[in-house]
Amino acid sequence: MNIIGIAACTSGIAHTYIAKEKLTKAGIALGHTIHIETQGTIGIEDELSAEQVKNADVVIIAADIKISGKDRFKGKRIVEIPTDLAIKAPKQIINKIDNEINN
Repeated sequence: MNIIGIAACTSGIAHTYIAKEKLTKAGIALGHTIHIETQGTIGIEDELSAEQVKNADVVIIAADIKISGKDRFKGKRIVEIPTDLAIKAPKQIINKIDNEINN
């Protein structure tokens, strides 16, 4: 599965980067391609390219705030979760998405 996403929390610091790290590690461990953009206090980092968006099977938005640029995902399967869930259960989330897409 080709996964892209955005992580963003209310302060734009800790949970944003932890959610990105947990989702990325889980995605790789489960054999998927994954790229997570962060939207935090210093702005957007690791911004998703148009090519990444085009090739994505799913978009995971792990956010506790409104994110910018959501319109670029039009027509894509979007899964929205709080950052806490991305931190606590990243493998379970990715497995659930994989099962829904492939069954």
